[in-house]
Amino acid sequence: MKQYPIEPGSVVLSRAGRDQGRLFLVLREIDEDFVEIVNGDLRGMERPKKKRRKHLKPTGSIIRDVPERIRQNATIENSEIRSWLKKEEERLVQI
Repeated sequence: MKQYPIEPGSVVLSRAGRDQGRLFLVLREIDEDFVEIVNGDLRGMERPKKKRRKHLKPTGSIIRDVPERIRQNATIENSEIRSWLKKEEERLVQI
């Protein structure tokens, strides 16, 4: 099985905790063990969640727009995040 990296812009599935089974977008890397994730709903851009990498499963999808917009200090709306994750969820259901 191919292992996908967890990097900013990656779409991941939470494998542990209260949010288990939900899709999230990786916002940024904190260190080698932790990343910040958002889903545009319970965890919006104003309140990202700190999560251990080992509790996340990469889906293989990356939103390439995210790292570039973060570097440029451009805003990312919660509605955009929800839209990206909804498309990813639909893609995963088809597989």
